[in-house]
Amino acid sequence: MEKYNFNRMKTAGIMLSLMLLFSVVFFISCKEENDDSADGDPYFNIEGEPTGLAVGSAAKTQAYVVRSNRPWQVVAQSDEDWARSFPEEGDDDGIFKIIVKENKAFVDRSMNFAFMVDGKEQPVLFRVDQEAAVPNITVAEAANGISVPKVGSEVTINIKANVDWTYSIENGSWLTEAGKTGTQIKLTAVRNMGDERQAVLTVTSAEYPDLAQEVVLTQSAGNVVLEEYFSWLAYGSAIFYTTDGETIIDAWTQEEKDKGWTSTPTFTGTKTESCCYARVNFVKLGKTSYGGDLISPKLTEIVGTANIIVKFKAVPYMTEKGTRDDNILNVSVIGAGAISTGSFTIDNWPNYTTDPTCTAIWADPAAERSFVITGATAETQIKFLGGDYMLKGVGKGKNRIFLDDIKVLLQP
Repeated sequence: MEKYNFNRMKTAGIMLSLMLLFSVVFFISCKEENDDSADGDPYFNIEGEPTGLAVGSAAKTQAYVVRSNRPWQVVAQSDEDWARSFPEEGDDDGIFKIIVKENKAFVDRSMNFAFMVDGKEQPVLFRVDQEAAVPNITVAEAANGISVPKVGSEVTINIKANVDWTYSIENGSWLTEAGKTGTQIKLTAVRNMGDERQAVLTVTSAEYPDLAQEVVLTQSAGNVVLEEYFSWLAYGSAIFYTTDGETIIDAWTQEEKDKGWTSTPTFTGTKTESCCYARVNFVKLGKTSYGGDLISPKLTEIVGTANIIVKFKAVPYMTEKGTRDDNILNVSVIGAGAISTGSFTIDNWPNYTTDPTCTAIWADPAAERSFVITGATAETQIKFLGGDYMLKGVGKGKNRIFLDDIKVLLQP
């Protein structure tokens, strides 16, 4: 009886082990049969399912998000290099960019890319279409014209063009070419001893005659002793409240300093500096707690003794939110001469809503003021000072003034 029970138990154990072994083998077999790889079913798609990219003539970079569990490649279908993919391949989810260069030619162009997924090319190509460049000639100063100092100087006309061009000058016997590049014309102006005069410079293309651009060059009359438009300054921003990039006169280039404009050094608590700053075609006088001045070159055009009229444009400082500085501009003479007035209240406040770029305010007649100096000589200089040099505890403690378009004429 005991022997019989032992054999039954042994047989049952063997059968149970065989059943477990079969179950494991069946599970593994089913798993291998249902899975193509360890990553699951294959997939590849680009978010948004784009089939191409259309761009203008300008350079363009466009990013795309890939969702995939397979190695993939972006393969150009031509040897051209104006469009490319970066990166060109990936292993699973990722991002690639289509980078398109500027089209400088006057014809449209297209390029195809294929997607290879796990070594197999996908059925749809990705097409990049780029528009042709548009023939263009732009003379930067064409709208407002160019002012040429009466004393004679080099004048630069900036040209932006994507076609071959040449130029001609009407009524320009007082102008000679000083240099020409693909982007500039430099002219030398003869000193004007008479009335105001004008010449018209025309830039043309033989292949595209409709692109002709004109700019009027105006030279002041011979009674002008000094004129300065600060067109050679290009620092920071033209927007008054944006101070980033403005440059103190002490850090101007030597060529800019050689123009002859100077400023009085002032001790500002930790160092001695001149509180006069260059902006885009104008200057700023002063900073918080300290005023700044601007002193003209000597009026070397004066022969003997003369009475002169000084004209200038000024704008007071106001923050973006509308907080106003004090707004006194003091003027004085260094050397010979008596001045008709020593102070101006600069009250033509900016309007950042109607004039956000701070350009219209300079054309407003309210920006211009003038005074007379009697008995001026070739040694005379003119000083413009925003308030005073030390402003701590004085009024609002700030008296910043913007200054431009200074012109000195012989009084009739």
